[in-house]
Amino acid sequence: MSEAIYVINLNRLYWTRRYRRLARAIKMIKEFVKKHTKANEVLIDNSVNEYIFSKSYDKPPRRIAVKVTKIDEGVVKVSLALEVGKTS
Repeated sequence: MSEAIYVINLNRLYWTRRYRRLARAIKMIKEFVKKHTKANEVLIDNSVNEYIFSKSYDKPPRRIAVKVTKIDEGVVKVSLALEVGKTS
């Protein structure tokens, strides 16, 4: 696996208190990527952080599409693939 695109569901963030949602979103993305790529270290690109923080710290997006790129053995980089909007 050199590159893959994943859509990560962040709906469970809304079960927590508002002031913890941003930190928990980053943590959930790291855990998801570690689980699906079996990586030891996950590097998150600044574009992912900006997209999650775009609304505010207490109202992150419900889902996010990320592109996961393998850098070295056990190290992957996560960047924003595309913005996933609400379907009508």
